[in-house]
Amino acid sequence: MNARNQRRYLVAALAACAMVSATSADAQTWPARPIRMIVPFATGGGTDIQARLFSAKLQPTLGTVIVDNRPGGGGNIGAELVAKAPPDGYTVLFQSASLAVNQTLYRKLNYSAVRDLAPVLLVSSTPLVLVVHPSVPAKSVKDLVTLAKANPDKLNYASTSSGTTSHLSAELFKTMTGTRITHIPYKGSGPAMGDLIGGHIPMMFVPIPAAIGNVQAGSLRALAVTSPKRSSLLPDLPSVQEAGVAGFDVALRYGLAVPVGTPQPIIERLNKELNAALASEDVKKRLATEGADALPGTPEAYAVDIDREETKWSVLVHKLNLKVE
Repeated sequence: MNARNQRRYLVAALAACAMVSATSADAQTWPARPIRMIVPFATGGGTDIQARLFSAKLQPTLGTVIVDNRPGGGGNIGAELVAKAPPDGYTVLFQSASLAVNQTLYRKLNYSAVRDLAPVLLVSSTPLVLVVHPSVPAKSVKDLVTLAKANPDKLNYASTSSGTTSHLSAELFKTMTGTRITHIPYKGSGPAMGDLIGGHIPMMFVPIPAAIGNVQAGSLRALAVTSPKRSSLLPDLPSVQEAGVAGFDVALRYGLAVPVGTPQPIIERLNKELNAALASEDVKKRLATEGADALPGTPEAYAVDIDREETKWSVLVHKLNLKVE
């Protein structure tokens, strides 16, 4: 167990011990009222879609689960709300990869993913796809790297905004391929995709569901997916690793967390119910339409994953001095 995990478990244990007498009775009767599932992003995005899928699957056994979108601050507004909520199991966080990334990306945070949030389950993982406009003379990752190296600082890429997975994926790609490609941040996926499809910007890392229709229509050319293995939605497309960038691995990771100090029986119940949802055929089929892999597991496994992702991205953030106010 690494030092970060030791700290996480120590904080959780101390908080649990301090509150055990006050919360044991509540844990036995939980849930006695509706559960609020905070989604720290706007409606319609990948995080929101999956949160609503799982909230609906939890309701037959846990009662009413209300999805409450609290967008802003790259996911920090909603995450902080949950981090500071009473640890009673009635306020939970459905979060994306930003939970790990934001810890080093943002200059000032009023919460800590390690000290203030207890992992419940990493529910799914969804790769992105590297796409270019058809006017770009690159039919493969190798072609794109060759083109970029022949034209340093002249090739641009779009992101949905600074600090997002689409931004960091491209920065990791640049670092691992030794290319110099210029970042053009947009305010949301709509404007970025509009300019990409219109040919005003040549390339972007995009969640597969947002790109697949345009790829199939020929308005975008897909070069590779960002996960180590191929996607079931684009089975003929290689991964970036297969295309020659060894070790490249990026995915949108979705999971549930609760405030530290939440009674362990509640965490275990949430974990059990989510794992049961992941085992159902309708959830498997719905996740497949999003290009997502179901990831049944334990709270401890999610803690390890958060730590691993935070370490990976913190190295890149510090190396490139990427900071968001």
